[in-house]
Amino acid sequence: MTPSKTIIVPVLAVLTTIVGCGDANIARDAGRPRVGYVSNGIASFWVIAEAGTRAAAKRFDVDVEVRMPPAEGAVANQQRMIEELLTMGIDGVAVSPIDPANQQEFLNNVADRTRLITHDSDAPQTRRLAYVGMDNYTAGRMCGELVKDAMPRGGSIMIFVGRLEQLNARLRRQGVIDELLNRSHDPKRYDTPGSAITGGKYTILDTRTDNFDFSAAKALPEDAIARYPDIGCMVGLFAYNPPYILEALKGAAMLGKIKVVAFDEADETLQAIIDGTCHGTVVQNPYRYGYESVRILAGLARGRSDVLPPGNYLDIPARKITADNVKPFWNELKALTSGDATAP
Repeated sequence: MTPSKTIIVPVLAVLTTIVGCGDANIARDAGRPRVGYVSNGIASFWVIAEAGTRAAAKRFDVDVEVRMPPAEGAVANQQRMIEELLTMGIDGVAVSPIDPANQQEFLNNVADRTRLITHDSDAPQTRRLAYVGMDNYTAGRMCGELVKDAMPRGGSIMIFVGRLEQLNARLRRQGVIDELLNRSHDPKRYDTPGSAITGGKYTILDTRTDNFDFSAAKALPEDAIARYPDIGCMVGLFAYNPPYILEALKGAAMLGKIKVVAFDEADETLQAIIDGTCHGTVVQNPYRYGYESVRILAGLARGRSDVLPPGNYLDIPARKITADNVKPFWNELKALTSGDATAP
């Protein structure tokens, strides 16, 4: 993520915090539901999701309030924003929990007061009604496959991610590790970070977390470059991680010498795939996360239980993006976020 985008995205988030997809200070149709959509941080990924919420709001005749908590005090900020939505009399809320284990009591309280679903990252032990997102462990294994493609002879890898309290981050990381070590499929497995993990041809040196601090997101790969001169690949698991990894590599004159494997669809990541400095990325579909979350909440608010997915899990599969398909994917993404494409 370039410095300019680091500034622009928080500005968008501040605006949505104030007015959502409409203006909370303007009288609304009493018969139109109002739903909330809460992210787990501020990033370009969530701007794409917000575009999906806007399309769904128009399609299903609802008002949508979007909230993006800043990194400092993220859990407290997220919970404060949800409380504000509840005070507004929200008819339902979709949230990506930051720390589901420690937020369980809070989320259950939310579920008792309104219709609660999760998106992007789940909280399966709560009374949420549904989860909208992908299988993060499987997506992590897909990311590991990209690392194998990038380094078929093996080598050392460093993983970078915002935080490991989020279930999606833990599952992605574990999927990468298990794939590289050719382990069996086991989403419940967890390798504690802090030491190297070796198996076969690959060594995972460590996992570094930045807690959504963008200066740390660049400083951590810079430190890794200096600390591990033989590092072969850097893996970024949150949308903003790969762009900062690329910046760090460029600053150290190592761009193209150390492989980069990414997650999500930041513009800088997609351009790097075209330029050949990023091997590939595993993408979600944040647009559909926003769209489907609002669609489900709108239906529930109108008393329709048939909008709930089978098993209370709406699977939106991940995809691998490489040089072979990056351009059509990027064109599709631009069309969706500009409002020029047909909603799903």
